[in-house]
Amino acid sequence: MPLYEHVFISRQDLSNTQAEGLVEHFTSVLTDNGGTLVESEYWGVKTMAYKINKNRKGHYAYLRTDAPATAVQEMERLMRLHDDVMRVLTIKVDAHEEGPSVQMQKRDERSDRGDRGDRGDRGGERRERRP
Repeated sequence: MPLYEHVFISRQDLSNTQAEGLVEHFTSVLTDNGGTLVESEYWGVKTMAYKINKNRKGHYAYLRTDAPATAVQEMERLMRLHDDVMRVLTIKVDAHEEGPSVQMQKRDERSDRGDRGDRGDRGGERRERRP
């Protein structure tokens, strides 16, 4: 069966238990239609880059699944109809990565990016200010 990753954002005025209950609800929809949940992560309340339905924050949840396309389509359909879910993103992947997602890793563990070199240095193009 194909492998998928799903991220969905639910309304900020839900409690943590209600947001995690949505994950359980959509997992049951997926398993009822022949799919399996590989892993789920609740990322918590995060600030969004722009407002969605007058909300500045939202509960983020992440699912890794192994399911047929019909099960994923049914789950997405129900997510889009649910009043508490604001956005849904589903991506088909070739293989699931091992371990926690990047959002769940500590910043210290993500330091493999190296120095980007753009902090305060303009690459030698400093100009003199004229009065």
